[in-house]
Amino acid sequence: MELWVIITLAAAGVQVWRLMLQKQLKGLGLSTGGATFSRFLFAAPLALGGMLALVVWHGQGIPAINGAFVGYAVMGGLGQIIATVCTVALFSERSFAVGIAFTKTETIQVALFSTLVLGEAVSTPGMAAIVVGTIGVLMLSRPANGWRSGGFFNRAMVLGVLAGALYGLAAIGYRGATLQIDHADPLMRAVMALACATTFQAVAMSLWLLWREPGEVTRVARTWRATAWVGVTGVLGSLGWFTAFALQNAAYVRSVGQVELLFSILISVLVFREKTRPIEVAGMALLAASIVLIVLYA
Repeated sequence: MELWVIITLAAAGVQVWRLMLQKQLKGLGLSTGGATFSRFLFAAPLALGGMLALVVWHGQGIPAINGAFVGYAVMGGLGQIIATVCTVALFSERSFAVGIAFTKTETIQVALFSTLVLGEAVSTPGMAAIVVGTIGVLMLSRPANGWRSGGFFNRAMVLGVLAGALYGLAAIGYRGATLQIDHADPLMRAVMALACATTFQAVAMSLWLLWREPGEVTRVARTWRATAWVGVTGVLGSLGWFTAFALQNAAYVRSVGQVELLFSILISVLVFREKTRPIEVAGMALLAASIVLIVLYA
């Protein structure tokens, strides 16, 4: 199995772990913005520390960066923040499940952006595998009462597709940033892009919270014993994604990364003893087949 696949699977597993931890932060009295900010607040210094450690290890100084690197990193960081805002906005929609399902169109949009922005086309077998996986994810995300819960073409659907597009742009931004660094070590390129993006996100979100939610930054800092773990798992997961982006086309990475949905469902079934519907079983089969095809033909 190729290295980028192993790293992507590990990143997806850590991301599920981080989401479980982050969900518990609501019980600490933090707002949605505060819970999100905690990830970047503690991840940024860890990423910067990791970058400095690698620089010392290689003994070659910090690789030169250019305006394109900064532009791609900021595009990725901003896209991820706004995509999260769109996703959070779905919580107030009656057809929330429909909107969330449409965020899963991210992989197809990543393939499109990868071709248009980076000039990295996806092969025909690869695109077929991505489409199969997307169908599987939509089946897994289908609301129990059907797609027309609250109407099909509605605000939730628009928010979902927009969030998917922004997550896609974030992936392309991160992939583009790693390609701008002239260094043989993919880990070095990944850590540099991660440090730049997370620092930007931490600063941007802190300014936003100071303006819109005075006192929330202080509340996050006071709960550091719990929120720090979100930052640790967040930076580990992001390091995995960034390293995979440094090694492979972002469309393939994000498609294999959909395995996180399988991890979540397995936790639901094995830990919480929740039952699965036949359509979910079929969706899992399609998603698994998609991942195998991408591994074989990417």
